[in-house]
Parts: sequence; C-alpha cells; structure tokens
Amino acid sequence: MLFLASQSPRRAELLARLGVSFDVLTLDIPEQRQPGEAALDYVCRVAREKAQAGFGLVADRPGAIVLGSDTEVILDDAVFGKPVDAADAAAMLQRLSGRIHRVASAVSLVAAGRHAQVLNVSEVTFGDLTPAAIARYVATGESMGKAGAYAIQGSGEAFISHLSGSYSGVMGLPLHDAAGLLAQFGVL
Repeated sequence: MLFLASQSPRRAELLARLGVSFDVLTLDIPEQRQPGEAALDYVCRVAREKAQAGFGLVADRPGAIVLGSDTEVILDDAVFGKPVDAADAAAMLQRLSGRIHRVASAVSLVAAGRHAQVLNVSEVTFGDLTPAAIARYVATGESMGKAGAYAIQGSGEAFISHLSGSYSGVMGLPLHDAAGLLAQFGVL
C-alpha cells in the first residue's frame, strides 16, 4: 500500500495523475534549514525525514511504502519556503522579479529495509514584476502556503518568462522522477 506523507493538495493531485491508489498521512515535520546546510541537501533531508516519519506510522502494515517530498525555491543560496504573511510573500516576489531561480523537488520512498531518493532541479525565469502586480497577486491569497510565494499552476504562471525543467516539479512533485521511483518499488 502506498502512502503520501504530505498534506499538500497539489502533491496528492499530481500523484493521482499516475493512476496509483494511496492514502495520505498527516505529519508535522519541522522544515528548518540547519546552519551551513547546502540548499539542495536541505531539500533532500526534509523529503527523507517526511518519508521516514510517515513510514514510522505505518511500518506494521504489510507492503507499506511511503512517499515523502519537499519543494523549495532557491535564489543564489537563499531558500524561499512558504511566506509567513503577505509582506513576506511580497518581499519574496520582489527578490525573484527579473531573476532566474531554481526550484528543487526531492522525492523519497521508504519501505521496510529500503530507501531511494531522487532530486529534480528546474530553472525558472521571472519577468520584471511591478509593485502593483505583486500587490495584486498577494491580495489573491494564492501566494500563501507556496514555496517562493507563487503557484505555477495558478495565476503565478504569468510571472514566468521561461522554464527549464519539470513543470510538475515546480508544482510540487516531479512526476517523471516519482514514477521512476515507484516503478523501482513495484508500485507502477
């Protein structure tokens, strides 16, 4: 049985696109970057911790496999997680304006005696954003709960002038990579 260790409706939607059945596990894993921790290492660690914690909840279920994932926006070496409020969201978008940033999505699978992980990194170029455009977008509420304060699957897509990589990875779960891991574990 496959379990998704995420409360993200986007991840659940994406995983469902693969045609697999799964249950969602509710977890509260701290997402705090450690001092000196490289941005990509941080994303991989959080995904692995989510999968491991989820597996701890269902380890007694025969054939349990847990998928954990983390997605972060990275500009230079700064990791942009979810904004804490509207001002934080506006500040993130202002910093991303007219710049190329990376979106890193790590996917971890954990089963009894087994673990595998993949990291997907996409490059996203934002056009120049005016203060008025940022204010309008933040006022929609769409930026809340999203790494980097934008949703590629929503009206935030209009900010993107170029994407090199995985659209679904930027959305929260790189489907090609996730499908490959699930195939290795006999789920697909």
